[in-house]
Amino acid sequence: MSEFNEKKETCGTICLKYLLFTFNFFFWLAGLAVMAVGIWTLIQKSDYISLLPSNTYAATAYILVIAGAIVMVTGILGCCATFKERKSLLKVYFILLLCIFILEVLAGILAYIYYQQLNTELKQSLKQTMTTKYKQPGEEKVTNAVDKLQQEFKCCGSNNSDDWRDSMWINSPEAEKRLVPDSCCKTVTQRCGVRDHPSNIYKVEGGCITKLESFIRAHLLIIGAVGIGIACVQLFGMIFTCCLYRSLKSEPY
Repeated sequence: MSEFNEKKETCGTICLKYLLFTFNFFFWLAGLAVMAVGIWTLIQKSDYISLLPSNTYAATAYILVIAGAIVMVTGILGCCATFKERKSLLKVYFILLLCIFILEVLAGILAYIYYQQLNTELKQSLKQTMTTKYKQPGEEKVTNAVDKLQQEFKCCGSNNSDDWRDSMWINSPEAEKRLVPDSCCKTVTQRCGVRDHPSNIYKVEGGCITKLESFIRAHLLIIGAVGIGIACVQLFGMIFTCCLYRSLKSEPY
Protein backbone atom coordinates (compact mmCIF):
# COMPACT_ATOMS: atom_id res chain seq x y z
CA MET A 1 0.00 0.00 0.00
CA SER A 2 2.83 2.40 0.88
CA GLU A 3 4.50 1.54 -2.44
CA PHE A 4 1.27 2.46 -4.26
CA ASN A 5 1.06 5.79 -2.41
CA GLU A 6 4.72 6.51 -3.22
CA LYS A 7 4.13 5.85 -6.92
CA LYS A 8 1.01 8.01 -6.80
CA GLU A 9 2.95 10.87 -5.20
CA THR A 10 5.77 10.50 -7.71
CA CYS A 11 3.30 10.55 -10.61
CA GLY A 12 1.67 13.69 -9.18
CA THR A 13 5.07 15.33 -8.78
CA ILE A 14 6.01 14.54 -12.39
CA CYS A 15 2.74 16.03 -13.63
CA LEU A 16 3.34 19.16 -11.56
CA LYS A 17 6.90 19.42 -12.88
CA TYR A 18 5.78 19.36 -16.49
CA LEU A 19 2.90 21.72 -15.80
CA LEU A 20 5.30 24.18 -14.18
CA PHE A 21 7.83 23.76 -16.98
CA THR A 22 5.14 24.48 -19.60
CA PHE A 23 4.01 27.48 -17.58
CA ASN A 24 7.60 28.78 -17.40
CA PHE A 25 8.04 28.52 -21.16
CA PHE A 26 4.94 30.62 -21.85
CA PHE A 27 5.80 32.84 -18.89
CA TRP A 28 9.20 33.57 -20.47
CA LEU A 29 7.50 34.50 -23.75
CA ALA A 30 5.07 36.72 -21.82
CA GLY A 31 8.03 38.44 -20.15
CA LEU A 32 9.51 39.13 -23.56
CA ALA A 33 6.17 40.61 -24.68
CA VAL A 34 5.87 42.77 -21.54
CA MET A 35 9.39 44.13 -21.95
CA ALA A 36 8.76 44.77 -25.66
CA VAL A 37 5.62 46.81 -24.88
CA GLY A 38 7.54 48.87 -22.33
CA ILE A 39 10.51 49.50 -24.64
CA TRP A 40 8.19 50.28 -27.58
CA THR A 41 6.37 52.86 -25.45
CA LEU A 42 9.61 54.52 -24.32
CA ILE A 43 11.31 54.56 -27.73
CA GLN A 44 8.50 55.15 -30.20
CA LYS A 45 6.44 57.47 -28.02
CA SER A 46 9.22 59.18 -26.05
CA ASP A 47 8.73 62.51 -27.88
CA TYR A 48 5.29 62.99 -26.40
CA ILE A 49 6.45 62.20 -22.86
CA SER A 50 8.10 65.66 -22.72
CA LEU A 51 4.67 67.26 -23.25
CA LEU A 52 3.18 65.58 -20.18
CA PRO A 53 3.33 67.36 -16.81
CA SER A 54 3.92 64.21 -14.76
CA ASN A 55 6.16 61.16 -15.16
CA THR A 56 3.40 58.61 -14.53
CA TYR A 57 3.13 57.56 -18.19
CA ALA A 58 6.88 56.96 -18.44
CA ALA A 59 6.92 55.26 -15.02
CA THR A 60 4.37 52.65 -16.10
CA ALA A 61 6.49 51.84 -19.15
CA TYR A 62 9.69 51.58 -17.07
CA ILE A 63 7.93 49.25 -14.62
CA LEU A 64 6.92 46.99 -17.51
CA VAL A 65 10.50 46.91 -18.85
CA ILE A 66 11.89 45.99 -15.41
CA ALA A 67 9.14 43.45 -14.78
CA GLY A 68 9.65 41.89 -18.22
CA ALA A 69 13.41 41.52 -17.67
CA ILE A 70 12.84 39.90 -14.26
CA VAL A 71 10.20 37.61 -15.78
CA MET A 72 12.68 36.30 -18.36
CA VAL A 73 15.32 35.59 -15.72
CA THR A 74 12.69 34.08 -13.43
CA GLY A 75 11.42 31.79 -16.19
CA ILE A 76 14.89 30.28 -16.61
CA LEU A 77 15.29 29.94 -12.82
CA GLY A 78 11.87 28.28 -12.64
CA CYS A 79 12.89 25.64 -15.21
CA CYS A 80 16.08 24.88 -13.25
CA ALA A 81 14.22 24.70 -9.94
CA THR A 82 11.56 22.44 -11.46
CA PHE A 83 13.85 19.84 -13.01
CA LYS A 84 16.45 19.80 -10.22
CA GLU A 85 13.65 19.60 -7.63
CA ARG A 86 15.50 22.04 -5.38
CA LYS A 87 13.20 23.42 -2.72
CA SER A 88 15.52 26.37 -2.06
CA LEU A 89 15.32 27.38 -5.73
CA LEU A 90 11.54 26.98 -5.67
CA LYS A 91 11.41 29.38 -2.71
CA VAL A 92 13.45 31.98 -4.60
CA TYR A 93 11.31 31.41 -7.70
CA PHE A 94 8.10 31.94 -5.71
CA ILE A 95 9.44 35.16 -4.15
CA LEU A 96 10.43 36.49 -7.59
CA LEU A 97 6.99 35.62 -8.96
CA LEU A 98 5.43 37.53 -6.08
CA CYS A 99 7.66 40.58 -6.72
CA ILE A 100 6.82 40.55 -10.43
CA PHE A 101 3.13 40.18 -9.60
CA ILE A 102 3.29 43.30 -7.40
CA LEU A 103 5.21 45.26 -10.08
CA GLU A 104 2.73 44.42 -12.82
CA VAL A 105 -0.31 45.14 -10.69
CA LEU A 106 1.34 48.46 -9.79
CA ALA A 107 1.85 49.25 -13.49
CA GLY A 108 -1.80 48.43 -14.16
CA ILE A 109 -3.01 50.61 -11.27
CA LEU A 110 -0.77 53.53 -12.30
CA ALA A 111 -2.03 53.27 -15.88
CA TYR A 112 -5.65 53.29 -14.66
CA ILE A 113 -5.10 56.27 -12.32
CA TYR A 114 -3.33 58.29 -15.00
CA TYR A 115 -6.05 57.35 -17.48
CA GLN A 116 -8.55 59.08 -15.19
CA GLN A 117 -6.36 62.16 -14.59
CA LEU A 118 -5.09 62.66 -18.14
CA ASN A 119 -7.81 65.03 -19.38
CA THR A 120 -7.40 67.39 -16.43
CA GLU A 121 -3.60 67.39 -16.66
CA LEU A 122 -3.54 68.13 -20.38
CA LYS A 123 -6.08 70.94 -20.06
CA GLN A 124 -3.99 72.56 -17.35
CA SER A 125 -0.58 72.20 -18.95
CA LEU A 126 -0.48 71.50 -22.70
CA LYS A 127 -1.19 75.06 -23.90
CA GLN A 128 1.27 76.54 -21.41
CA THR A 129 3.96 74.03 -22.41
CA MET A 130 3.49 74.74 -26.10
CA THR A 131 3.41 78.54 -25.80
CA THR A 132 6.19 79.01 -23.23
CA LYS A 133 8.69 76.30 -24.19
CA TYR A 134 8.43 76.00 -27.97
CA LYS A 135 11.69 77.10 -29.69
CA GLN A 136 13.14 78.20 -26.36
CA PRO A 137 16.78 77.54 -25.41
CA GLY A 138 17.23 74.11 -23.79
CA GLU A 139 13.73 72.98 -24.79
CA GLU A 140 14.65 71.07 -27.95
CA LYS A 141 12.71 67.98 -26.83
CA VAL A 142 9.51 69.96 -26.39
CA THR A 143 10.03 71.74 -29.73
CA ASN A 144 10.53 68.44 -31.57
CA ALA A 145 7.57 66.90 -29.76
CA VAL A 146 5.25 69.79 -30.69
CA ASP A 147 6.33 69.72 -34.33
CA LYS A 148 5.85 65.96 -34.52
CA LEU A 149 2.49 66.18 -32.71
CA GLN A 150 1.09 68.81 -35.08
CA GLN A 151 2.26 67.03 -38.20
CA GLU A 152 1.36 63.50 -37.13
CA PHE A 153 -2.11 64.35 -35.83
CA LYS A 154 -2.81 67.14 -38.35
CA CYS A 155 -3.62 69.74 -35.71
CA CYS A 156 -2.47 73.21 -34.68
CA GLY A 157 -2.16 74.53 -31.13
CA SER A 158 -3.51 72.99 -27.97
CA ASN A 159 -7.19 73.96 -28.39
CA ASN A 160 -6.90 75.66 -31.80
CA SER A 161 -4.46 77.67 -33.90
CA ASP A 162 -5.33 80.88 -31.99
CA ASP A 163 -3.36 79.52 -29.01
CA TRP A 164 -0.14 80.45 -30.82
CA ARG A 165 -0.95 84.16 -30.40
CA ASP A 166 0.25 83.79 -26.78
CA SER A 167 3.48 82.06 -27.78
CA MET A 168 6.74 83.60 -26.58
CA TRP A 169 8.43 82.52 -29.80
CA ILE A 170 5.68 83.76 -32.15
CA ASN A 171 5.85 87.18 -30.47
CA SER A 172 9.63 87.35 -30.79
CA PRO A 173 11.73 88.58 -33.76
CA GLU A 174 13.01 85.00 -34.26
CA ALA A 175 9.58 83.98 -35.58
CA GLU A 176 10.07 86.20 -38.64
CA LYS A 177 6.41 87.32 -38.65
CA ARG A 178 5.03 83.78 -38.50
CA LEU A 179 1.53 83.50 -37.07
CA VAL A 180 1.94 79.79 -36.28
CA PRO A 181 4.87 77.35 -36.40
CA ASP A 182 5.64 75.83 -39.79
CA SER A 183 4.59 72.43 -38.42
CA CYS A 184 0.98 73.67 -38.46
CA CYS A 185 1.11 73.80 -42.26
CA LYS A 186 -0.48 71.12 -44.39
CA THR A 187 2.58 71.23 -46.61
CA VAL A 188 5.62 72.25 -44.59
CA THR A 189 7.92 74.77 -46.26
CA GLN A 190 10.22 77.47 -44.88
CA ARG A 191 8.16 80.28 -43.26
CA CYS A 192 4.84 78.76 -44.39
CA GLY A 193 3.48 79.73 -40.96
CA VAL A 194 3.22 83.41 -41.96
CA ARG A 195 -0.16 82.59 -43.50
CA ASP A 196 -2.83 81.11 -41.24
CA HIS A 197 -5.59 80.55 -43.80
CA PRO A 198 -7.46 77.19 -43.47
CA SER A 199 -6.18 76.19 -46.89
CA ASN A 200 -2.62 76.47 -45.59
CA ILE A 201 -2.72 75.28 -41.96
CA TYR A 202 -4.72 72.84 -39.82
CA LYS A 203 -7.13 75.52 -38.66
CA VAL A 204 -10.54 73.84 -38.90
CA GLU A 205 -9.24 70.38 -37.88
CA GLY A 206 -9.11 71.50 -34.26
CA GLY A 207 -6.42 71.51 -31.58
CA CYS A 208 -4.02 68.77 -30.56
CA ILE A 209 -5.24 68.23 -27.00
CA THR A 210 -8.09 65.82 -27.80
CA LYS A 211 -5.96 63.86 -30.30
CA LEU A 212 -3.03 63.55 -27.91
CA GLU A 213 -5.38 62.52 -25.11
CA SER A 214 -6.97 59.78 -27.25
CA PHE A 215 -3.54 58.57 -28.33
CA ILE A 216 -2.16 58.32 -24.78
CA ARG A 217 -5.38 56.81 -23.41
CA ALA A 218 -5.16 54.02 -26.01
CA HIS A 219 -1.59 53.25 -24.98
CA LEU A 220 -2.42 53.39 -21.28
CA LEU A 221 -5.12 50.77 -21.91
CA ILE A 222 -2.53 48.53 -23.58
CA ILE A 223 -0.04 49.01 -20.71
CA GLY A 224 -2.69 48.40 -18.07
CA ALA A 225 -4.15 45.35 -19.83
CA VAL A 226 -0.72 43.77 -20.32
CA GLY A 227 0.29 44.40 -16.71
CA ILE A 228 -2.91 43.08 -15.13
CA GLY A 229 -3.24 40.22 -17.65
CA ILE A 230 0.25 38.82 -17.01
CA ALA A 231 -0.22 39.30 -13.26
CA CYS A 232 -3.34 37.12 -13.36
CA VAL A 233 -1.46 34.41 -15.26
CA GLN A 234 1.26 34.47 -12.59
CA LEU A 235 -1.24 33.40 -9.96
CA PHE A 236 -1.34 29.98 -11.62
CA GLY A 237 2.45 29.84 -11.55
CA MET A 238 2.49 30.56 -7.82
CA ILE A 239 -0.15 27.89 -7.21
CA PHE A 240 1.82 25.29 -9.24
CA THR A 241 5.00 26.23 -7.35
CA CYS A 242 3.34 25.79 -3.94
CA CYS A 243 1.90 22.42 -4.98
CA LEU A 244 5.27 21.18 -6.26
CA TYR A 245 7.03 22.42 -3.13
CA ARG A 246 4.59 20.56 -0.89
CA SER A 247 4.91 17.44 -3.04
CA LEU A 248 8.70 17.50 -2.81
CA LYS A 249 8.55 18.07 0.92
CA SER A 250 6.48 14.95 1.44
CA GLU A 251 8.79 12.73 -0.63
CA PRO A 252 11.72 10.86 0.92
CA TYR A 253 15.18 12.23 0.22
